[in-house]
Amino acid sequence: MDFKSSDTITGPRTEDHLPSTAQAAAKIVIVGGFGVGKTTMVGSVSEIRPLTTEETMTQAGVGVDDNYGSDTKTATTVAMDFGRISITEQLVLYLFGTPGQERFWFLWNGLFEGALGAVVLIDTRRLEVSFDVIGRLEERGVPFVIAVNSFPDAPRYPIEDLRSALDLAPEIPIVECDARRRASSRDTLMALMRFLYSLEMTKTSPV
Repeated sequence: MDFKSSDTITGPRTEDHLPSTAQAAAKIVIVGGFGVGKTTMVGSVSEIRPLTTEETMTQAGVGVDDNYGSDTKTATTVAMDFGRISITEQLVLYLFGTPGQERFWFLWNGLFEGALGAVVLIDTRRLEVSFDVIGRLEERGVPFVIAVNSFPDAPRYPIEDLRSALDLAPEIPIVECDARRRASSRDTLMALMRFLYSLEMTKTSPV
């Protein structure tokens, strides 16, 4: 799925303005390995025209980026994707999609700053590209949920098998997601917000 970059935008549209009822905002990061659907998810769920920083792929990624299942991919995010969605009339989420190519991962630390939580998109054909992603979030203490993106030819595994393969704590949610569909992507974000709420309730509950 292709989304226009910001250089094609001629001006703000009515729907691009922040709702007058908004009272709170949170930063959410969409992370994952190369070609797992981060740009697609931000673009499908954003209620504003998404900002993308995609560039044509070059030979620099040959032998470095694992593009299995993404053989036809011709562009890649080099800085970030940005979108916005109103979860309720009062709560707005700002979505930041990270670059997937490893040579751009140095940008992740800046994108993680101030993030309330993260969605980790995974491709079951290439689970190994998720290990470093999850490790980075754990190191920085950023809460996250796992979203299994529904690629047509991707094998399906029981949730507990995925949890074991990814070495995840039992409380971390794993949800299925079709990043191409707005409703599915929104449901994934709602799963993250419920998880974050449960973590906050655990902190404030008396021992």
